[in-house]
Amino acid sequence: MNTFNKLGISKGRAICYSGFRQGQHPGGIYPSYEEVKEDLLLLHKHWKYLRIFDCDQHADTVLEVIAKEKLDFMVMASAYIEAEMNNFNCPWNGGIYTEEQLEQNVINNAQKIAKLIDLANQYPSIICSLSVGNEACVEWTDHYVPENKVLEYVKRVKAGATQPVTFCENYVPWLITLEKLAEEVDFISIHTYPVWEYKHITEALDHTKHNYYSVANKYPNKTVIITEAGWATNSNGRGIHPENVSEENQKIYYEKIMNWAEKENILTFFFEAFDESWKGSTEPLEPEKHWGLFKIDRTPKLAAKHLTPS
Repeated sequence: MNTFNKLGISKGRAICYSGFRQGQHPGGIYPSYEEVKEDLLLLHKHWKYLRIFDCDQHADTVLEVIAKEKLDFMVMASAYIEAEMNNFNCPWNGGIYTEEQLEQNVINNAQKIAKLIDLANQYPSIICSLSVGNEACVEWTDHYVPENKVLEYVKRVKAGATQPVTFCENYVPWLITLEKLAEEVDFISIHTYPVWEYKHITEALDHTKHNYYSVANKYPNKTVIITEAGWATNSNGRGIHPENVSEENQKIYYEKIMNWAEKENILTFFFEAFDESWKGSTEPLEPEKHWGLFKIDRTPKLAAKHLTPS
């Protein structure tokens, strides 16, 4: 059995955390120290591991709060690498950039990788693992980075930091195209979203298990973890049938996957802690906005009701 314990990291529940509230977004207004503190105090009794998505101002604040408030979290820190090649397979309005923008992205990515290394060395007792990117190799991504460049970034981070290094990606590329990268990372991180693949809630856990074990069996000598698995609670019909998403279905999936992951000793980051209104289109029911266990005003959905005082 592949377990995260091979990397010397203890068991515990894990969740993806991005704290952008109404009117906030990356590159614009960022959550304040007090807002992040409020979030982490809400989460810290129930989750041990946090995954954050970029080494930006938000990451700085999250790590500062954990350190100053002495909160018992371990963090997977990440660099969100941007497109270095055009991707004409991206199904929405994205994936195509000017040559100037692509050149600038290469510079930005190098700076992010350097910042990731700096954070890892600044917070060695809080940051337990490092990811050099997120969904940058899958065929539908709007920020495509070739495998050989991701491989280079992995090697750069491994040379500059002591924490284990990974790359977070949909399960499919690990099965088809990322063999060289799989050899180089310290552990493999997969994403599994049955609801995006039109699976009914009754099929969801079996689909996730199939996704996981297909990768784990392909790489029997590698630890494989899940860095994203979740269930939306609203949809405008873009990519997800509205009748397949609800707080009830999210609760069912959350409880089933967490129980399975704990039983099988598979570190699984549920996606995600809080709804984020900046994501996706401007439509209020855009599914990208509705993956949180908590609403954007921090009130709990059904899956998290038992975690907060009534």
